[in-house]
Amino acid sequence: MLKRLCLLMALFYMMMVSCGNKKHNGYEYVDLGLSVKWATCNVGANSPEEYGEYYAWGETSPKAEYREENSLTYGKQMDDIAGNAEYDVARSNWGGGWRMPTDAERNELLDNCMWTWTTRNGVDGYNVEGPSGNSIFLPAAGCRYESSLNYAGSRGYYWSSTPYDDTFDRYRDEKADNLYLNSDGPEVFCLDDRYYGLSVRPVLSQWRISRFLEL
Repeated sequence: MLKRLCLLMALFYMMMVSCGNKKHNGYEYVDLGLSVKWATCNVGANSPEEYGEYYAWGETSPKAEYREENSLTYGKQMDDIAGNAEYDVARSNWGGGWRMPTDAERNELLDNCMWTWTTRNGVDGYNVEGPSGNSIFLPAAGCRYESSLNYAGSRGYYWSSTPYDDTFDRYRDEKADNLYLNSDGPEVFCLDDRYYGLSVRPVLSQWRISRFLEL
């Protein structure tokens, strides 16, 4: 009986997806045809064009100033924080299965999508089209250092969940991997200090129906 109920729940989920349901835990996502689904908005934003809030790496709340002295993870040896609600701002703020993207998922977005610099409702950024034909918009939201917002409208900086991992770099515990973009193109940029305030675009792991069938 329980297995039949779980099967019905799984079928209901499939019907909802096929009918165009694009939300998880109240937040919209897009299936780009990659290993994870990508949120349509940054954390703290209500539309794709909004910049949203800025977060130091490994912190779950915005703040008035972004400095080395008030960073919670700068200089601290850390593992990947994806899904850890203590450090992952997407999991902490959005709940459910939302989390920050890993460096591998960021690289997948870079390598398998078409990136087009564009203006959307007056906001500059990238339209990112995936293999499925669906797309997301990443605004050039800039970054925060101390109390200032820098490069808004010309550059974008997006944290991954992955700490900088170069065993030969003595400063590795001060930095984390992120995605950097401007009109010249997107690229991996892993040299930003963790105390900078950057944007976060959450991802959602594909839900495996087999989890229900195993009960």
